[in-house]
Formats: sequence, C-alpha cells, structure tokens
Amino acid sequence: MKNKLIRITTVPLSLEKLLEHQLKFMQQHYQVTAVSADEPRLKEVGKKEGVDVFSVELTRQITPVADLKALFKLYRFLKKEKPLIVHSHTPKAGTIGMLAAKLAGVPHRLHTVAGLPLMEVTGKKRQLLNLVEKVTYACATRVYPNSFGLKEIIIKENFCTANKLKVIGKGSTNGINTDYFNPEHFTVSERQSLKMELNIKDEDQVFIFVGRLVGDKGINELVAAFKILNKDLPDSKLLLVGDQEQELDPLFPDSMEEIKNNPDIISVGYQADVRPYFAISDVLAFPSYREGFPNVVMQAGAMGLPSIVSDINGCNEIIVENKNGWIVPPKNMSALLDAMIKFVNNKAEVDKLKPDIRNTIVDLYGQKAVWDAILAEYRALENKNV
Repeated sequence: MKNKLIRITTVPLSLEKLLEHQLKFMQQHYQVTAVSADEPRLKEVGKKEGVDVFSVELTRQITPVADLKALFKLYRFLKKEKPLIVHSHTPKAGTIGMLAAKLAGVPHRLHTVAGLPLMEVTGKKRQLLNLVEKVTYACATRVYPNSFGLKEIIIKENFCTANKLKVIGKGSTNGINTDYFNPEHFTVSERQSLKMELNIKDEDQVFIFVGRLVGDKGINELVAAFKILNKDLPDSKLLLVGDQEQELDPLFPDSMEEIKNNPDIISVGYQADVRPYFAISDVLAFPSYREGFPNVVMQAGAMGLPSIVSDINGCNEIIVENKNGWIVPPKNMSALLDAMIKFVNNKAEVDKLKPDIRNTIVDLYGQKAVWDAILAEYRALENKNV
C-alpha cells in the first residue's frame, strides 16, 4: 500500500500553475491528496491531476478567526488520514499546514519557500510577517527554499537554522516543461501572423515582459527605460504580457500614461499561452524586485531568448552574464537601459547563442529532472522512517 502524501497551497491556482502535472507524477508513487481553498476549482484540479482533494477555506489575507477554523479543520483531517508527508507551498498554506501537521503528529512536515513577499514590507506588518515565517519554519521538519539566494536570505533573516534548509536539485519548484516551451512549435507563418496582428515589423527589436504589471515587478523602471531607448531606436517594441493589478501594487501615473499612449508599447493582458509571444520576441526584460525561482526566465530561456534580469535570488542563478543574458541592480532604471542598449548592439552575436541558451534550461531545469529530485528527497525521508 502506498504511503500518503498531502500537498497544500492557499488557492487552487497554485496547485494548477505552480505544481502543474507534478501531483500526477507523484500519484504513481504515493496516495496524493491536494488541499486548498475554493472547493469547486479544487475539484477541477484534482480531476485534471488524478488525485484526491480536501477543501479548507484558506485566505491570502490576515484573517485570525478564519485561520483558526481552517487550522482546526485541517488538523482533524490530518489526524484521521495519518499521512507520512505533508508538503506545503505559499505563505498562508505553509503556516496553517505546518501547524496542523505538527499538532497531528505528521512525521515529515515539508515547506517550500518560493519567494518572500515580506522583503518589500516595513514596520509592524513586517514584524508580524517575520513572526509568522518563523512559526512556519519552526513547525516544519524541512524547509526547501527554491533558490540558493533565497536560502541565504532565510539564514540572514534568522528565520531558522541552516541545517533545516535545503535547495532541491539546482533550484525551482516544478521545473519547466521544455517539450512545451520549444520555439520549434511555431512556424514562420504563425509568427508573421501574430506580428501583423500586433503591428510588429520584422526589423523591430522586441523586448518582452511576462508577468503581473505591478510596481514590484520593475514595470515603472522598464517603461521609463524603454521610453528613452525608443526615442533613439524607433524600431523597438515593448510587449507586455500580463494583467494590471492596480489595487494591490499600482504603477506610477506616468507609467500608465506611457503604456496607454506609446504605440510602440503593446499590452496584451493575461494570456493562457505565452509561448507565441516569446516566439516573436528577441529578449526578455524582467527587472523584478523579488522572486523565488522565476518560471518566466526559465520559459524564455527554453524558447531560446536571452534575459535582462535583476540581481536578485533566482534570476541571478539562471542567468550568467554575457552568456544567456545580463544582470542589473534592482530598481535601477539607468542600468536597465544600459543592458537594453547592450542587447541591441550585440543582437547578431546573441542570436548565435540561442541553441545554447535553450540547452542550458533543458539540462538544468527540465521538469522531469526537478520531479525526480523531489521524489528522491521523499524516498530519503521514507527510509529514515523504516
């Protein structure tokens, strides 16, 4: 009989996107149950991944009463199920999941850290978030930062001792499906058709950003840098793929105005399939302030694109300066502009590197390699239990 494995995220979207197909893979080796909020959506994910589900109403906000109810419900479920491993992702699921698992006596309580939103927070809220993080890690038996830089930040912030931390493989939470993210899927005529639709000419230099259009993704700096570049290089385009979240982290009014009025900035909103947009672009510009281990940079690399990224954990582990991209200080518009100019001036040389850029991602971050590394970690824990 298979051992039980419980995977927990705050919302089903994280199970769907953050762990896509990984649950189905693990179901071959364990009896997997996915736990999250939003029961109707969760059931859809469970059906798609072929795993059992259990709904707990978790929220992304600070909601003490609701959190206590969720904790008690999850504790009772774990007490009944008696899993060998509980593995949580995302902040709220980590806190509730690790607390409930510890109270229920689960032997292996694992939490993956895929970024620390609190790094951009100050004051009393930061103190509270620090405390929550420490509680999560104290209840876990193992903590998995998904990048080496994130591991160093956790140690520096004194969230837990170094011996509890481990980066699995080369980093990443789920790796990249490099068969899916492959430029060969798109013909010349398909690319031409999308270019015509977006009014992009063959001679245009296309910078692409994929992600939420918010301040802490560096969009203000990117738009400001492109505005300057665009004046000297009219054959340039900035392609923005993602939703604006003005209520959470609004862009500067100047940035909003430039996006709206500059015909060379093309904003296409959220796209379920971002590959066609990578296929018509030349370079990813991703000047984010904080990340865990960014899928977007791996996706771009798998599509053969170099990347301009911030010197932050995750990004600076995937990108090697002048080999598959350029690294700039975060929140630095001038340095970002310099890197964009450097790309334009070296585009011919960069184009020759495209196969190597893709091969690096395939070798280090292919999905199967990441899944096998996580499975090996589970097996090692199992052996400790024997």
